[in-house]
Amino acid sequence: MSEFTRLVDVRSILAAPLNLIASPEECAALAARFAIPAVHSVEAEVSLERNGAEVSATGRLKAAITQSCAVSGEALAVTIDEPIKLRFVPDNRPAVPNEEIELAADELDDVPYSGTQFDLGEEIAQSVALAIDPYLTGPQAEEVRRRAGLLGAGTSGPFAALASLKKKD
Repeated sequence: MSEFTRLVDVRSILAAPLNLIASPEECAALAARFAIPAVHSVEAEVSLERNGAEVSATGRLKAAITQSCAVSGEALAVTIDEPIKLRFVPDNRPAVPNEEIELAADELDDVPYSGTQFDLGEEIAQSVALAIDPYLTGPQAEEVRRRAGLLGAGTSGPFAALASLKKKD
């Protein structure tokens, strides 16, 4: 199961928005899953609207995390505040192994489910993962680059890698 499981039964969807809040234990498990120093909080307010077997989920995701600078490794506090727009659809596609499928733009956030339940918490966790910047740099990044010899005349910019390949006469 997911580190942040919140099962929703399509037969008992209410008009009131759902508030999903991760416990400290769930936050610690999510930090381990995302390979970041800490997840301090995850909270989402989601409204569900059922249209037959399809369920639309809209709302807002807020999270506070600590992640490492991609260059210096220093700990950086990050706040995530993202809109949520998902659609849960019955998984009634025939299983064909190794088949390539084409998705239309309106199908990109479709989440298939089987039976009568889907895991809204897992989709929130995945949304947090997608919001994490894998190349985040902090205030010490330039100094670390300079000490490593990665900055200076001709060592930065879009053609720096090509210049290093050029034979020196």
